Amino acid sequence: MPMAKKVYATLIVCLTLSVLGVVLCKVDNTPRTDDAYVYADTINVVPEVSGWITELPVHDNQLVHKGDLLYRIDRRPYQNALNSAQAQLAILEEQIKLTQRSVNAQQYNADAVSAQEASARAQYIQAATTYSRKQALVSKGYVSKEELDQARTAMNSAEATRNAAHLQSRQANAAVSGVDALVAQREEVRAQIAEAQLNLEYSEVHASFDGRVASLRTTVGQHASPAQSVMTLIDTGKWYVMANFRETDLKNVRRGTPATVWLSGDTSKVFSGTVESVSYGVTPEDGGNISSGLPSVERSINWVHVSQRFPVRIAVPDPDPELFRVGASAIATVHRDNAPVGE
Repeated sequence: MPMAKKVYATLIVCLTLSVLGVVLCKVDNTPRTDDAYVYADTINVVPEVSGWITELPVHDNQLVHKGDLLYRIDRRPYQNALNSAQAQLAILEEQIKLTQRSVNAQQYNADAVSAQEASARAQYIQAATTYSRKQALVSKGYVSKEELDQARTAMNSAEATRNAAHLQSRQANAAVSGVDALVAQREEVRAQIAEAQLNLEYSEVHASFDGRVASLRTTVGQHASPAQSVMTLIDTGKWYVMANFRETDLKNVRRGTPATVWLSGDTSKVFSGTVESVSYGVTPEDGGNISSGLPSVERSINWVHVSQRFPVRIAVPDPDPELFRVGASAIATVHRDNAPVGE
């Protein structure tokens, strides 16, 4: 009988040690932390233009869909600016047409005067040639001095006509204006129209993704200004659990490692997740700090070393919309034994 008790006690001890070994192995392969919280990407909804809020069809914590109107700013000033720029463009277009007609008339006149100058130049050349020819024949008695004088007078007259035509041609060409200044002004007005259209579009703010409105602290009649947030929009399409694990638990934890999470709001529900990333840096609180690009280590020595914790982002593909709220407390376990091969 004593021998049976001894065998029984030995079996119990062996079984206990076996169970303890299994538990320790399990804990080692599936580290767990309750230093975790729910996270989702958020944006501050900030207006691009200023003005009075005339419409606010959403309320705080409302679920909205991509493209839904969040709020509308008074459009009248921006519509008036657009109308004014468009009217100015229409006026410039007419001015360019009228000015172009005047420029065409000036060009026609300059071309006509240039043709007259060419004719006067040809007549002068002809008169000069005639005078030279008669001058050579005077000594031979074939041409009288009277005829030579007439030829000289005709040449001088043709030269004067040519010079006058040349001056008239230069004056007519100088008088030809252009529409370059008006065309440049038209491009400037077109840029103003584009800006006015953009500002008019900015007066309506729509949801850029499916999400939930948060931190809405305004109403119709409030003046909105650029760089001043009107509300926050939570992206409900992707939910994460940010779990802070001790550095000693991060071995083999990498992108793709399966995880299990619970939320404190209802620990009876279990959610599967996948590690998306592991942080590569945190600000050290003890033992040193990073300044001027170099690490600075304190001279004091702590005999009890506390492991640093690093955030692990766990993506949860199928969250409960009633439980998942940004900042909600969570518990996370990563299954290192099922981790994928290193990237």
